[in-house]
Amino acid sequence: MVESFEILFSRDLERLENELNSFKSQENLWKVEGKISNSAGNLAIHLIGNLRTFICHEMGGFDYKRDREREFAAKNVPLEEILNEIQLLKKQLPASLNQLDEGLLNEIYPIEKFGKPMTYGYFLLHLYGHFNYHLGQINYCRRLLDKS
Repeated sequence: MVESFEILFSRDLERLENELNSFKSQENLWKVEGKISNSAGNLAIHLIGNLRTFICHEMGGFDYKRDREREFAAKNVPLEEILNEIQLLKKQLPASLNQLDEGLLNEIYPIEKFGKPMTYGYFLLHLYGHFNYHLGQINYCRRLLDKS
């Protein structure tokens, strides 16, 4: 199952990279329209921060200090900078998951995130769902803003 998480996250990090590269204008990465409150750029930064915190840092032991406020407040971060972060994540995430023993997936995750205990497996499934929820939002933002 750990290998499946690695395959799925790796596949969808490629999808994130492709979505960001598909924007016709880097300016559109930072636009919001209508009731959309988070730009695609901010969502991408948030996804990177989330995975680097919970998988790469907490599970993999990689050095990382999250700035969650910046994830939603940053504006006009160069696409190249975001893509560099994704490249780092594409190395650290598989390395973090590869060191997990299959039996650990049924163990209780040491930090209570949702007000109740959960297993590593449950938390990884939650992180994967969260990632894809926001990846879908990024896709929607791109299609909405790149109309012409």
